[in-house]
Amino acid sequence: MIQTSSTKPQAWVERWSGLIQKPGRVLDVACGNGRHAVYLAGLGYQVDAVGIDLGLSDAARCDVSQVTWLRHDLENAEWRFKAGAYQGVLVTNYLHRPLFPHLIEALAPGGVLIYATFAMGQERFGRPRNPAHLLMPGELLEVVRGQMRVVAYEDVLEQAEMPTRVQRLCASKN
Repeated sequence: MIQTSSTKPQAWVERWSGLIQKPGRVLDVACGNGRHAVYLAGLGYQVDAVGIDLGLSDAARCDVSQVTWLRHDLENAEWRFKAGAYQGVLVTNYLHRPLFPHLIEALAPGGVLIYATFAMGQERFGRPRNPAHLLMPGELLEVVRGQMRVVAYEDVLEQAEMPTRVQRLCASKN
């Protein structure tokens, strides 16, 4: 597969995905076009890639046998993923606060949460602008406090062709 900016995994995901126990199952929440699901499958994980719009053609989805593509409305349907079933949970460029407890519950003991999304301040540079879709300062740290060990965290303004304000977290379940 030729990697473009839309198919290449985020550097944060590449950096921390090796902490997920192998063999293992990973839940890719709001998987979008599936770039991270395909990347993780390539590392040997079984991946449940979940989203309301999977963003891939049926042919592309069939090419990766280690990925189960699940169309699911994360914001309006009931959470359907078993507690303790995953060695890794991944969320990028997505925020729906009611899911936070479910994401942690889905992890097995020692499981790894890798989360990266937009933060307050992003509204000055582009989408998203709605505060409901932007993390408050330190919000990811508060979500895992007392439940997970923080491995890495950052709240940064990335200076690229288009500046982006993001928070990123990697944490393991106690």
